[in-house]
Amino acid sequence: MIRINLLPHRELKRKARQQQIAVLAGMVGFLGLLVVWGVHDMIAEKIEFQNSRNQYLNEQVAILDKEIAEIREIKNQTQELLTRKQIVETLQNSRSEVVYLLDQLVRLLPDGVYLQSIKQEGHNITLVGYAQSNAWVSTLMRNLESSPWLESPLLIEIKAMTINNVRQNEFNMKIKLKQASVNDVQNSSFNAAG
Repeated sequence: MIRINLLPHRELKRKARQQQIAVLAGMVGFLGLLVVWGVHDMIAEKIEFQNSRNQYLNEQVAILDKEIAEIREIKNQTQELLTRKQIVETLQNSRSEVVYLLDQLVRLLPDGVYLQSIKQEGHNITLVGYAQSNAWVSTLMRNLESSPWLESPLLIEIKAMTINNVRQNEFNMKIKLKQASVNDVQNSSFNAAG
């Protein structure tokens, strides 16, 4: 006997295909979601790794900025100390200048000249005194010019006057004190001590 299938076979095949397509679409969708989740997780991991690297770099930059600020502060302190050292050396040099000035004036002052006042402003010195004659003032100027500590004697004024019935010449003179280097002062101190 022959069997005839009266059921609509095309509809059954269509339903079977639709089921296969639905299962396949579900699997593809699941696989797609799995791939998207994997890629998202991988990207999130890379972002987190990069953020941790950025955080590390920011911390290192902050440390370096702090060290740079400390270096700047040390440089400023060094500059201040060098300035102070230079001031102390200048004071050390100038401390002995007055001694050398007075020593030179005593040594270079001729017999017929005596000083009434000595005024120092920086390296400029003003001498006011009396001489028995103009020749003694000229001798004083020559002596001052030959001094290793004094330079540029300049006679400002000389005038004749009588003091205690004795004719005197009052003079006003400017000279400059040479700036001695540290070696000159040390050598002079060593020679004076030796």
